[in-house]
This record gives sequence, structure tokens and C-alpha cells, in this order.
Amino acid sequence: MGVQLQVEWDLQDHGWAICRISKGPAKVKLFVSYCTDGLADLLASIGSLYGTNQTARFFFDSEPTEIRWVLRNQGADVRVSIYSFPDLAISPDLPDEDGRLLWASTQTRSQLAHVLLEAAQRVLREHGEDGYLTKWTMHPFPVAILQDLRRLHLRHDHCDLAHDVTVPPK
Repeated sequence: MGVQLQVEWDLQDHGWAICRISKGPAKVKLFVSYCTDGLADLLASIGSLYGTNQTARFFFDSEPTEIRWVLRNQGADVRVSIYSFPDLAISPDLPDEDGRLLWASTQTRSQLAHVLLEAAQRVLREHGEDGYLTKWTMHPFPVAILQDLRRLHLRHDHCDLAHDVTVPPK
């Protein structure tokens, strides 16, 4: 078994999270503002790759920086590229290559989905829906998106790893 992808989503003080991603020595730490629904966008974008969508893009607002994710289907694999742009107000129309590449990796869609499901489930277990909303403030925990991604992952991927399907009470 090769080097494993790891993703952590840590809620910070009012309206901020830190998203840590690593695979071997390649690591990135992203600061995410509640101005975007970062965790929901991340889970939904991975879910969109189970259909006919070949590329998914979304961004985290890092006030004022834009952190743009580009996910590209490559057969059974997904190429993840994360770019930084200095100012969200001017970057939405800029090509990806105009940004600074922060992190890139390719892994199976199954591994990517599984790791993101685990990260989101950890947040839900730690904070619950009410605690998440208290810290994130502008967006509720994306329970339905999490459940949709889990359903797609279990239906389409041949993943032999354990899957936490519990949703703590509000």
C-alpha cells in the first residue's frame, strides 16, 4: 500500500476553519472563511465526479485570497490541483494557471471520497450539527451532501474500508 492521502477539517474561532491535506511529504494548510460553504462545496464537488462531470471547480474564500480547487477525472483517478490567487475580487475569471499551485496529487476517486467522508464525519462527531453552526455561523453542517457522497461512494466504488454512517443528534 502506498502513501495515504490525509485530510483534516478543523473548525477554529467564529467563521474560520483550517483544512490540512497531505500525501507523503506534499502538504498544504488552507485557511477557510465562512464566506464560502467550504466543507459542503468540497463534498459536493467530489460527488459531482460520480456522474458525467469530468471537471469540478470550487473555491474557498480566505479573505482576500481565493483558494481554487480543480478536480479532474482521469479514469478511475482524480487529479486534485489547488491554486492560490491573491484577490478573490479579481480572480474568478482568471485561468487556473495564473494562480500559484499550492498542492497537487492524483489518487483514486474511491480513496479521495473515502478520506473526505472520514474528515467530514469527524467534524460532525466532534461538534454535532448545532456546534458546527455555532462555530461556522453562516452555513449548517452539510448532512444531506455528506449522505449523498457516502451513498455514491458505497454504490460505485469497491471500498473495503469501514464506513461511519452515524449522524449525531442535533
